[in-house]
Amino acid sequence: MKGLSENTFVVVMAGGVGSRFWPFSRNNYPKQFHDVLGIGESMIQTTVKRFSSVCPKENIYIVTNREYRDLVKSHFPDLSDAQILQEPIGRNTAPCIAYACYKIAQKNPLANIIVAPADHVILREQAFLDCIQQALEVASKEDILVTLGIKPTRPDTGYGYIQYIKDTSQCSMKVKTFAEKPTLENALKFIESGDFVWNAGIFIWNVQSILKAFRTHLADVADLFEAGTANYYTPEEDTFIDNTYTNCRNVSIDYGIMEKADNVHVILGDLGWSDVGTWNSLYSIADKTPEGNVVDGDTMLYDTQNCIIKTPQDKLVVIQGLQDYIVAEHNNVLMICQRKNEQQVKDFVSHVKESKGMEYV
Repeated sequence: MKGLSENTFVVVMAGGVGSRFWPFSRNNYPKQFHDVLGIGESMIQTTVKRFSSVCPKENIYIVTNREYRDLVKSHFPDLSDAQILQEPIGRNTAPCIAYACYKIAQKNPLANIIVAPADHVILREQAFLDCIQQALEVASKEDILVTLGIKPTRPDTGYGYIQYIKDTSQCSMKVKTFAEKPTLENALKFIESGDFVWNAGIFIWNVQSILKAFRTHLADVADLFEAGTANYYTPEEDTFIDNTYTNCRNVSIDYGIMEKADNVHVILGDLGWSDVGTWNSLYSIADKTPEGNVVDGDTMLYDTQNCIIKTPQDKLVVIQGLQDYIVAEHNNVLMICQRKNEQQVKDFVSHVKESKGMEYV
């Protein structure tokens, strides 16, 4: 990536709570700050390290909730305050990305920007870096917005999908449509068609291209963040951002821009990717015992198959007779749930919050 490095910036989105991964992921310590895979580093540390060969470390920005500022600092003590962008409240991904891109544009109007969530797993890192390099090369030369598409391995109903126009002469192909999380019937049709891929939520663009897209498709958001040009990298930035987020609507980058723009391209990758958004997604990528169990904790298992079990290391857990279950304990909560019903975890969190209080969520 010679010649691109100094103009390349990485924006890591790290403001979410990850409620579908409860009780492990909590409001005061969400999953991106945990060592979910048991590899000795948190998910956000793995994400940042993944980009260490892509750009200088001073070009890595982390956008997070203000409540997590100290958590980010504890994971990255060398990060400057200017590299930690603190959102006062969550407003979805479009304002998060607008904040980072308008700030970076003030520093480097030639910037090429990679936007990535903090909590995704990429098992084939070299293949991922190859895709990123291809994306940077095309995005730096053309007025296009590039997203990464993951070749599906199953008809997953938990992911969004991208339909693209096949063109074997190009490394990036024009996006035809975006599809939200489909029914199983539609997911099967998508897989059979051969022209749909999973939407990884990882974006690459030149800063001028994305600012143009904001002005075209989200003019109200663009006006708010463009007004802060004189405030970025100054002591007035936090006050400006507080006021901006108060007046900014909640909107995703997919809905606000990517689904509307006519210059969106996709680069396909077989990356060993997972967004680890749910217990089943972690189960699908983790090492399994001969009985099909994924185990993290001190356990004794009898007649137990195809379960994911994550419990404290200082507690012996004995389980008999479970099949296809989630057993998860963290701090003051133990959850036992059938794997097929994992989408109910968000409902559990909502009910617990209402009936038991915030100390459990």
